[in-house]
Amino acid sequence: QVQLVESGGRLVQAGGSLRLSCAAFGRPLGACTMGWFRQAPGEEREFVAAVTWSGGTSYADSVKGRVTISRDNAKSTGFLQMSSLKPEDTGVYYCAARKAGGLSIDPLGYDYWGQGTQVTVSS
Repeated sequence: QVQLVESGGRLVQAGGSLRLSCAAFGRPLGACTMGWFRQAPGEEREFVAAVTWSGGTSYADSVKGRVTISRDNAKSTGFLQMSSLKPEDTGVYYCAARKAGGLSIDPLGYDYWGQGTQVTVSS
């Protein structure tokens, strides 16, 4: 079993930057894909970005050019670097891991989830 713990969420002004972290506990992530999703109040959980064990990445169109996903395989930790933040980026950001590997934007394709970290972007 893998436990994921996110950190780094906070209140930030529009145009600012933020770095989220996701640490895996229990057992190493190995070849799991790591993904980030977010959920705004009253909205469905949506894909933000994903990174495979070998470094392949995928981004939602809404964040392309503003977000960089990365991971440290040796430390089973993932990161989401966000810049030029907008109020519409506000939400709870969840880290997830996918045992099957590969890139998936479907939350149902992920097996492990963190509890989430709140990101609030003020205008």
